[in-house]
Formats: sequence, C-alpha cells, structure tokens
Amino acid sequence: MIARGSMALLYVLIPILLAYFIGAVPFGLLVARFYGVADIRKVGSGNIGATNVWRVAGARAALWVYLLDIGKGVLAILIARQFTSTLLPHDYLMVLCAIAAVTGNIFPLYLRFKGGKGVNTSLGVMIMLLPVETLICLVVFLLVVFVFRFISLGSITAAVSLFLVVVVEKYIMAVEISSLYLYLTFFLAVMVIISHRQNIRHLLTGTENRFRFPSRADRAGSHV
Repeated sequence: MIARGSMALLYVLIPILLAYFIGAVPFGLLVARFYGVADIRKVGSGNIGATNVWRVAGARAALWVYLLDIGKGVLAILIARQFTSTLLPHDYLMVLCAIAAVTGNIFPLYLRFKGGKGVNTSLGVMIMLLPVETLICLVVFLLVVFVFRFISLGSITAAVSLFLVVVVEKYIMAVEISSLYLYLTFFLAVMVIISHRQNIRHLLTGTENRFRFPSRADRAGSHV
C-alpha cells in the first residue's frame, strides 16, 4: 500500500518538477550568447526575454527565443499528458505543470531566480489547454502593440484578456469550462503583471521604450 502511494506521488511530482526545470531553461541568455552577446542581462533592459534579445541581437535571435520559450510551455503540457496518478485528476496535473513551467521561466533556479517575464511560456501552455481563447488574446496582443508600440502593454493586456475571456465564457455564455482554467488564467495574469511591474512604472511615467526594429548600429553598440 505504501509503495503504491509512493508511486502515485512520484507520478505527480515528476512531471511538475520536469515542467519547472524545462521552464527555467534561460533560452534568451543562451541564444543571445550564440549570436555574440556575452550576457544579455548586462545590456538593453537587462531582461533575458525575447524583446530584449530583439533589441540587442536582432530579429533572428529573438525569433529563436520566442519559439523556444513557447516550446517550453508546450513541452510541459505534453509531458503532463503522459502521466496519470490516483492522487490527482489529470486536469489538475496539467494545470500544475502549466504553473510550474511559467514559474520556472520567471524564477529560474539556474539564474538565482531572476528570469524572464513568463509571457511566451504562458502562451505555450495555454495554446495547448485553451487554444481558441489563447488565439483571441494573441490577436489582442498584436493589436495593442500595433497601436501603442509597447510590448509590455500588449503582454499585460493579453494576459488579463485571457482571464476575462474565460470569465465571459463560463458565467455569461454558459460554456462548459472547468473552474481550474479560471484559476489558472487568473494566476497567469497576476504573474505577468508582477513580472512587468517595472514596465508598468515606466508606462505611468512615460519612460517605457516603444517597440521598434533595431538597426545594425544599435545591435553593434549593444554587444559586449
């Protein structure tokens, strides 16, 4: 009986831990280094996310970071789907793995818990769990960035919009959707807001950098 209980617990802990450590892989730091930036944390905004990589190392490097960070979220859910446990319903396990992957992205053990902002990894997990709702919020993100030219504002708006879309579906449209996804999208929105707290201060003071395509001179001057 004890052995069965231990195995059931392992089948919960293993995918959650894997999701965290996958989410924690600092692809922004690694890809930027491959493209000639010694430490992305010391240039630009100092963040290891794709936006700062774009500003410093260019669009090609940033595209890899976008895809890899999104892939971390996708992989976390794919791993969760391979595990079942008598201790926990499968939907709960997938949601916990989603939370673990995003937490790993924002607070990576490898970088002393100073990581990215969780947006692309959140996109990865949610495109697997709620694809239609996530695509709606991706459109919201693109529209906000197109109109205002602030990546941070687009990210925050999209994260909050995802939570609101689930609320509307569940309580107004009477769509059968688990409350788990209500809690998950609320968690993700809060985490994205927290990770963007410095950007929010800059937005309020008018000092936030608008998104633009960097020139070669900009990137050359940023490499260290």
